Amino acid sequence: MPSQLWPYITPGIPDELFESLPGIPLSQREIRLLLIAQLRLLPNSVLWDIGAGTGTIPVEVGLLCPEGQIIAVERDEEVANLIRRNCDRFEVKNVEVIEGSAPECLHNLKEKPHRVCIEGGRSIQEILQAVWNYLPLSGRVVATAASLETLYAISQSFSQLQARNVEVVQSAINRLETRGYSQTFAAVDPIFILSGEKLD
Repeated sequence: MPSQLWPYITPGIPDELFESLPGIPLSQREIRLLLIAQLRLLPNSVLWDIGAGTGTIPVEVGLLCPEGQIIAVERDEEVANLIRRNCDRFEVKNVEVIEGSAPECLHNLKEKPHRVCIEGGRSIQEILQAVWNYLPLSGRVVATAASLETLYAISQSFSQLQARNVEVVQSAINRLETRGYSQTFAAVDPIFILSGEKLD
């Protein structure tokens, strides 16, 4: 359902429309589009977004799936309040923000997920193991990795969990930027997006 600030039915809200905080991750628009595509959402999906940061994914998914439910997990109170403010900015009503550290807080979540997005977390392997136990059959996990260590940890976890239909996408994005009197292309930091399904 479109909002006044973003009256379109397509995802891809410009980064600058979100309120942000220094040092708090913001999933850039093109990365967001890749990530949302990998989630393969249904109209009424329950999505857990773990390490939700600025709240860009909850806002985009909340607008795309007004019948769905998004639970954004964030351990820092100030950042959790930022997510709430961004939801208010875009008039998103179907996002619940939970303050807590994953995986310890996951047992407190009221709704079991159909989809899980993991955008952060120091203990990524523990988080993946925990969310796998809550996923139903045909449930899907999408996780991002910005470092070789995280990429390896997620890949190893998917193997141990016997995830099916595993896909790995690496972004290679350049944006046109104006610098002085000329326009040049600037690279967006590459991110790996890994996805897998629970089928047995």
